[in-house]
Amino acid sequence: MSTRPERYQGTERISGVVKRIKHALEVNQWRGRLFALAMANFVRNYQDRLLFDQINEAYEETPPDPAEQALMRQLRQQHRRMVEGEW
Repeated sequence: MSTRPERYQGTERISGVVKRIKHALEVNQWRGRLFALAMANFVRNYQDRLLFDQINEAYEETPPDPAEQALMRQLRQQHRRMVEGEW
């Protein structure tokens, strides 16, 4: 089982889709057009997920070299300083 964080929480995307569907119904768009919009959204999300998984797999296969590790350490420290006191 992978310990990858989930990219999609779902609620924002679902609420956006619901808003588009409600709007389409309010302006009397054809069902076919509504279905096409829903399918396009589904395909785009599916492709995003595939790409995301491929990127994660590539990073899992090759561990970072020492230079990359040093850069990641610096980025984490910089991020920590940026968000310090926000929680």
